[in-house]
Amino acid sequence: MRVNGSHKQEIRRAMRQARKDHVAAQPQSIRALLFHRPPAAVLDMIPDDAVIGLYAATGSEAPTMGYARFFHERGHVLALPRLENAEGPMSFARFDDPFSHETLLETGPGAIRQPSPDAPEIVPDIVFVPLLAFTPGGDRLGQGGGHYDRWLASHPETLAIGLAWDVQQADLLPTEAHDHKLAGVITPTRMHGLSR
Repeated sequence: MRVNGSHKQEIRRAMRQARKDHVAAQPQSIRALLFHRPPAAVLDMIPDDAVIGLYAATGSEAPTMGYARFFHERGHVLALPRLENAEGPMSFARFDDPFSHETLLETGPGAIRQPSPDAPEIVPDIVFVPLLAFTPGGDRLGQGGGHYDRWLASHPETLAIGLAWDVQQADLLPTEAHDHKLAGVITPTRMHGLSR
């Protein structure tokens, strides 16, 4: 099915605003607690030696540093996405200190916070993915750059789980053949599509 690009852009604009309004209405202390640690059912799916891929949240994205600190303390190796330029491929690089992330990360293309160029590239076993909108069936609408879809297509063995606010749920999203379906999505109140 061919999808009208302007329709996706309209959904992105609406979801960005809904997410921003939702987050602005919550005290900062509550926001951090909502994604403090992964649900037990998700932890049961993650081997002890798994490399965990996360993202450094910007703006109103679901926060990840609570998860990063939790997995770090359990002995997991962490990785964050890294871009050399906005159009180039995305990779993941080792991320060793989620307690000092504000000073250790640098600003990359698209204002993403990423590891420095000297951090070694690493391939995660599990990736927690940012998004603008999702369906309970695992369809995801991202920022539009296609970085995660391309990376996941070249790493089909990696388990991809979205992190989102409940307000980002949609009944239906326009999808194309290259859009990668998520194994599930975690929100502050529910797990969608993941085994319990």
